[in-house]
Amino acid sequence: MRAIKPAQIALFLALLAAILTLALLTTSLLGELPLGDFRGVTLVCAAVLLAYLYAFLVYRAFLYALPLQEGVVPENSRQELAANVNILFYLMLFNSLIRTHFLPVPLQRLVYLALGAELGANTYSAGAILDPPLTRIGSNTIVGHDAAIFAHVIEGSKLELKAVVIGNTVTIGAAAVIMAGVRIGDHAIVSAGAVVTKDTIIGAGEIWGGIPARRIKAAAQPQ
Repeated sequence: MRAIKPAQIALFLALLAAILTLALLTTSLLGELPLGDFRGVTLVCAAVLLAYLYAFLVYRAFLYALPLQEGVVPENSRQELAANVNILFYLMLFNSLIRTHFLPVPLQRLVYLALGAELGANTYSAGAILDPPLTRIGSNTIVGHDAAIFAHVIEGSKLELKAVVIGNTVTIGAAAVIMAGVRIGDHAIVSAGAVVTKDTIIGAGEIWGGIPARRIKAAAQPQ
């Protein structure tokens, strides 16, 4: 695993400082309102909420300026800067929203959309989408409890980004793992606890399971 370089940490800290400054300034404006006996609690909750809202905005602005690019990430490159600052945003800010099961699933959907995931209508995740900007999921799909989807590969010092694309009406079972570069067709099923290794292609209507995942049942043939 590569070390995150001081300049990359410094950039993240500068963005974090901007986020906290904006949140505190906005909270101070709210302090002028008559908030009653629970003024302190209300202002603290408002500050936390505003900090995350500004974090979403700053994060998306950062990705607009330095988008994540698929492929092997060269050392000391703009791609590495984008990838590592993205990792710092996840570790320092967004991990608590994605991994702690604090938020209800419908609100979790809004978080993933705010972080750049492409989610079709009526698609929800009770698991963790670890690289939302590189995750594209169709409509009417469910990602089960404690499942994990990630679009990065870390092998020693090698860092690579590969988008995950999941179709419509797909079921990802609880605690399943979907690795980088996986493609899953419409109406497919990945069973609970399965580990779908990187670059696997699952055809439409197929059922996969096991560690590593293998095809259990082929798609039904049209009558």
